[in-house]
This record gives sequence, structure tokens and C-alpha cells, in this order.
Amino acid sequence: MKFLLEFISKYNSYCKKLLYFYFLKFYAMRIHFIAIGGSAMHNLAIALHQKGYQVSGSDDTIHNPSKSRLEKYGLLPAEFGWFPEKISANLDVIILGMHAKKNNPELLKAQELGLKIYSYPEFLYEQSKDKTRVVIGGSHGKTTITSMILHVLNYHEREVDYMVGAQLEGFETMVHLTTDNDFIVLEGDEYLSSPIDRRPKFHLYKPNIALLSGIAWDHINVFPTFENYVDQFKIFTDAMVNGGSMVYNIEDEYVKNVVESSENHIKKYPYETPNYFIEDGTTYLETAEGDLPLEIFGKHNLQNLAGAKWICQHMGIDEDDFYEAIASFSGASKRLEKIAENKTTVIFKDFAHSPSKVAATTKAIKEQYAKRTVLACLELHTYSSLNAEFLSEYKGALNTADKAVVFYSPHAVKIKQLSEVTKQQIANAFQRDDLIVYTNPQDFKDFLFQESLQNTAMVLMSSGNYGGLDFEEVKHLV
Repeated sequence: MKFLLEFISKYNSYCKKLLYFYFLKFYAMRIHFIAIGGSAMHNLAIALHQKGYQVSGSDDTIHNPSKSRLEKYGLLPAEFGWFPEKISANLDVIILGMHAKKNNPELLKAQELGLKIYSYPEFLYEQSKDKTRVVIGGSHGKTTITSMILHVLNYHEREVDYMVGAQLEGFETMVHLTTDNDFIVLEGDEYLSSPIDRRPKFHLYKPNIALLSGIAWDHINVFPTFENYVDQFKIFTDAMVNGGSMVYNIEDEYVKNVVESSENHIKKYPYETPNYFIEDGTTYLETAEGDLPLEIFGKHNLQNLAGAKWICQHMGIDEDDFYEAIASFSGASKRLEKIAENKTTVIFKDFAHSPSKVAATTKAIKEQYAKRTVLACLELHTYSSLNAEFLSEYKGALNTADKAVVFYSPHAVKIKQLSEVTKQQIANAFQRDDLIVYTNPQDFKDFLFQESLQNTAMVLMSSGNYGGLDFEEVKHLV
């Protein structure tokens, strides 16, 4: 196989592609996904299928959109469950998803056979070892910054490989892999790689170019102290390729300290929030060529834009071309996503759930809609947010809202095997006397549908769905 690849590499581009096609046809890598239904996993499976590999997979449950996308490409398992008989010595690679357990029967069979087992970030690195790896890291803003970069590159018809954590307008999948592209842009998540690989995902990418947007404690089930969490970003910075370029948010003291204290031989490029103003409901970016109207808003998004600009410049996009493209960027899915609007009311959906994200989103909406009542609704849904010891981190997070509502499910607390959380604990944590707290999904829905939304900007912040709230129904509130 090595001889064939060396033989192919000697030919011109057209011949190379033709020979590669036949190489894949007869020698295509056989890859099996354990837990194929995950957001990142199913997108990687599709990307490898499109690249010409033989892809199979299993999962005990698969929901949409993963289910329909896998079905479209003929990759949906015939039945749900784990089937050790699918695992044989004929497989070249196993890719293990975080959803699987250590005792998964397919994993145990693969280990017994001595098959090569990768986490998906580890396999992404294997696929990009010969490319320039651009990795976007940080506790918040990763998806938005990555989306901005890809939007600008797509606008100027620059082809790159990528992995991003949200569905983007103009992009069919969240993962794209080729043999030809020189760059790959990766969203660098700090969570664990797989059940048997306890390294944070972004430690595996070894970037040539990187960005750090901010550091705010998260994932306390994995990183029990803030100091331990910060250490992960130090490791990420020190793992950069020698001579690489680090773009970093100098307004975040923890990021500043991590990058500027690193002894790794890298080039350092700080960024900060650019000058902007709001006029008649539109945010304008001040540039040397004049004021640029934007579709996005909020200080945190302007900060994200500044970081994305630096990265794009490192990838060969000059400042003027960046501004031309970014003017039409409307945001990543579920990131300050406008779902309904009329003359007096606007409703947003946002993925914000950690304290820093909640505070930034709420502040952004109040700044943008200063003359309206801001109704901020937050679901506490993650392990960290439902942990009684972590709740105090939410102090002041909803202060800029005129009305604030928190929803959480006591059932979700039990499922996560956490200590009981009371309404009073939540009220005390947010330190807001008028905070409204709901624990029943129907009660929360009734509140939304009975509340007057005249002259109101409402945001629904969650990484879940408020116990089954139909957002299509919510759209009809305006």
C-alpha cells in the first residue's frame, strides 16, 4: 500500500486524482464507528464516506438530524444496538464516540482483536498531519469564530478542510475532509476525547495556527478546580508546532497570562474588541474605510470578529476582503439565532448555558434593544450548571435582563446523580430577588404563552429544549 501511495504522488494532479479513485475503490480503508449517531461522529462518518472510505457504524439510539443525514448517505445502521459480530479483523480502524461506555461490547471485541482504536479528534489529526492546522479554542466563542472564518473563506471561494460544532448556512456538513486542501480549520473543544482517552480533544490537534478566545470554568465533572481547567489551555498552547502563531484575546486576563507566560517558541498576536456603535437597531463596525453595518451584534461577537480577522489574515485574506465578507455573516446556528420578529417583538434562541456565555448574551441583547423590555430565559441543563457547588458561578449572569426566568428539571438532576437543587438555592446563586424559577415544563410553557411580549426582546438560552418545548410554536408568539 505504501508503494502505491508513493507511486501515485509522482503523477500530475489529474492523474493523481484518477489513480487515487482506483486506489480507494480497491484498497479503501474500512472504518467502523462505535456511537455513530453523535453530532461530531455522524458528520465525520459522512465526511469519510464522501472521501471514499468504507464506513459502517452502530449506536443504541440516533435522533434527528443525525438519523436523517446518515440515512441520506446509506450509513444509518439497520437496527439500533451494539453488535460485536460487526467487529472483525477485516476492519482497519475503529472510531470511538464519547457516548459509548468502557464496557461497550463492540469496543471490548475491538480491543480483543487488537484493532486500532481512535477517538474522533485523534483521527482528525491523522487525517490532517500534512496540512496546516488552524485550531480555535476557548471556553466561549469557539463555534462563532470558526463559523466566521469559514464564512469569509467560503465567500471568497477559498477551499479548506474543516470541523465546526454547528450547522452553517452554505455548508452541507459540519466536517469536510479532502486530500488536496492545504488548510484545515478545527473547532478545539476542551472536553474529553473518548471513554478510553481522557485527554481534552484540543490537546490532540497540535496546531500551526491557533486562537484562544477566553477562559471561564466549565466541565467541573472532569476539571474539578478552576486551576486544573486553566492548565488544559496551558497544555494546548505548549503543544503548538514550534514557530506557530497564537492569536489571543488580550482582554481576558487568564488567556493573556496563559499565552504570554508560555515558553513555547511561538509568535503571539493579541486582539481586543474593536470600536463599534449602535444606530437604529443596527451595529456598525468602525473601520479605516468607514462604518460597516453588521448583521451580528453584542460586544462578545465584535470581539469574536476581531479574532477571526487575525486568523483569516494568517490564511491569506487581507483586511478589506475580510470586511467585505463578514458584513453578510448572520451567525452560527443557535448562537443569537433570531427565530421570530415583528415591529414590537423579537425572539432569539441561543446555546448559552455557562455563566460567562449567559452574561454575554443577555448583555448583548440589552445593549442592542435598550428601549425594549429584555426577557431572559435560561435552562440549567448541563452537569456543571446543575451542580450545587457550581451554581454560585452564575452570580450576576442575568442582571442586565429586565425580567429573568430559570428553568431546570429535578428529574435531570437525578439522572446526573447529583444532589438535590432547590429553587431557593438557584435564587440565592443568581442573587436576584425577582428571579422566576420553574421546574415543570408545562408551567414554563404556560408562562411564555401568557406573557405580554409587546415591546420585548426575548432570548431562550439552553443547550437543551426546556423539557420538550416546541420552538416552532414559540415562533407564533409574535
